[in-house]
Amino acid sequence: MDKSAARAAAFARRKDAHALGQGNAGYLSEVLAGYRGVPLAGYMAMRTEIYPIAAMEEAAAHGPVGVPVIMGAGQPLQFRLWEPGCTLIKGEFGAMIPEDGDWMIPEIVIVPLVAFDRQGGRLGYGGGFYDRTLAQLREARPTMAIGFAYAAQEDAALPLEPTDQPLDLIVTERGVMTPTR
Repeated sequence: MDKSAARAAAFARRKDAHALGQGNAGYLSEVLAGYRGVPLAGYMAMRTEIYPIAAMEEAAAHGPVGVPVIMGAGQPLQFRLWEPGCTLIKGEFGAMIPEDGDWMIPEIVIVPLVAFDRQGGRLGYGGGFYDRTLAQLREARPTMAIGFAYAAQEDAALPLEPTDQPLDLIVTERGVMTPTR
């Protein structure tokens, strides 16, 4: 299966899971509790992505939390500091970002996705933003990538490429998985 067909099937599964309204960040909060104070980046959910906000709010009480800002096509993401209640504006592709604030470098990145596999593979939207960003961050220091998704987004046969950055953990509304690489 090619990436566009895999994405279409995964988007349909995610939409169905999202419609059930059972996505919550409880397991993500549990994972992040073990990393209090470590700089992390979450994301502002779009469309049918699972919402990480509750876990981000808890983490922000203990250390810096950022959200991704798209700087341009083909460039890695940058992360702007975020805190609960800050003023948000629409960024590229409609993602909400803090209106202003300092930049930060995360050591943990909560990654949205379209599909994942149990080996830590991730299928994204196709722009390569997270792959470029994780590669750059990991060149500088150890960086944990936590895929956050609905369990229904699991796919045993992802069409992955050598440039696809692996996930270190996968968190769903049903639990936490450590990839079997």
